[in-house]
Amino acid sequence: MLFIVAPIYPVVEFCLNFTTGYNKPMENLLFFYGTECPHCIRMEKHLAKLTKEEGIKVTKLEIWHNKANNKLCEQYDCEAEPCGGVPFFLNQKTKKTLCGEVTYKEIKEWAEGK
Repeated sequence: MLFIVAPIYPVVEFCLNFTTGYNKPMENLLFFYGTECPHCIRMEKHLAKLTKEEGIKVTKLEIWHNKANNKLCEQYDCEAEPCGGVPFFLNQKTKKTLCGEVTYKEIKEWAEGK
């Protein structure tokens, strides 16, 4: 029996590169969600509050019905312990991610780069 073991370094390098994915000016805060996801729906309320109170906008990318967004999410969600689902938040400037339901305070700190 022959086993081929591929090193993980290229994957990690790709994961941390963030230059080949979603690169639109002023859109460094990404929220990956599923349309029917109840957790995501609750997180959208926090995002609306963040925009209203702090003027911070987050780009929303639906992944359950959009193959391109799903592929992009898979490329970004490749940490040692990936989120593996939605809601998934990525701050492209700080490389910080949030996974699952979180508090408004956590989202605000993530968005502000804290």
